[in-house]
Amino acid sequence: MIIIKVLGSGCANCKKVEAIVHEVVAELAVEARIEKVTDPIAMHAYPIMATPRLVVNEKLVCAGRIPNKAEVAGWFKQAIA
Repeated sequence: MIIIKVLGSGCANCKKVEAIVHEVVAELAVEARIEKVTDPIAMHAYPIMATPRLVVNEKLVCAGRIPNKAEVAGWFKQAIA
């Protein structure tokens, strides 16, 4: 199972990243737990301050931008391998 965390305040960009994550999980049919993290203290566990942030299996893979679906799929496939 992949553990995916979308970190951010809930802005439009954070919601877009979360939507992309859900789409890719469904398309790849992978078993995943998706968490939305809005608590600033919890977000400080990851070194980069820019949001949105995407964490896959406790590894920060993207911060401060909206990744495309191909990038997200690549990170998920790498996490499964």
